[in-house]
Amino acid sequence: MTDDNKTHRPIRSFVRRIGRVTTGQARAFESLGPQYILPYEPRPLDLAATFGRTAPTVLEIGFGMGEATAHIATLMPEKNFLGCEVHDPGVGALLKRIGEQGLTNIRILKHDAVEVLDHMLVDQSLAGVHLFFPDPWHKARHNKRRLLQAPLAAKLASRLEPGGYLHCATDWEPYAVQMLEVLGAQPLLVNTANTADGFAQRPDYRPLTKFENRGLKLGHGVWDVVFRRRD
Repeated sequence: MTDDNKTHRPIRSFVRRIGRVTTGQARAFESLGPQYILPYEPRPLDLAATFGRTAPTVLEIGFGMGEATAHIATLMPEKNFLGCEVHDPGVGALLKRIGEQGLTNIRILKHDAVEVLDHMLVDQSLAGVHLFFPDPWHKARHNKRRLLQAPLAAKLASRLEPGGYLHCATDWEPYAVQMLEVLGAQPLLVNTANTADGFAQRPDYRPLTKFENRGLKLGHGVWDVVFRRRD
């Protein structure tokens, strides 16, 4: 097959991983899934109807095991949180946290976040976006697989309401630098940091996860990048 005949696969917001769903997570799927997991439908999502109220909505792309999601939703009950995650153990873990903590301001889409952005979220519909520790694709030849690149940055910027924010975090410095470059090139976005290197202090609402704490103890860095949409 020649290069001209090769099809280029679009970048997805996830990498397929195999994980085991625990008994507790399976119970959470059964008891809470119907209420908190939304079906993917390629049409605009009515956020007010989805959450049963009109409130600022924050999208989280790839929430992992849901530790940060549940923590932030607890701190900010006045906001709605829409989480995209395709891995069953992570979805089950967040459902379990929702049940244990009595959270009502979270909804889950078990689907690729890029397609959700394309087909379910309209322009200026989000108060914020969280992208915490996306796959860094360390090897240079794999950098093109990184999620946060110009096309996605443009989509995210368009979905933010004026004054809305985009908060990214990574423990891989080259990716952090790329984040600054990509987001800095978006005309709708402005960096909120006033530091010389362009990185933000970790906002109080983002918790230190067990993984992050372990890395910090080993001397690993973590970089937060926070941009907002121009008014």
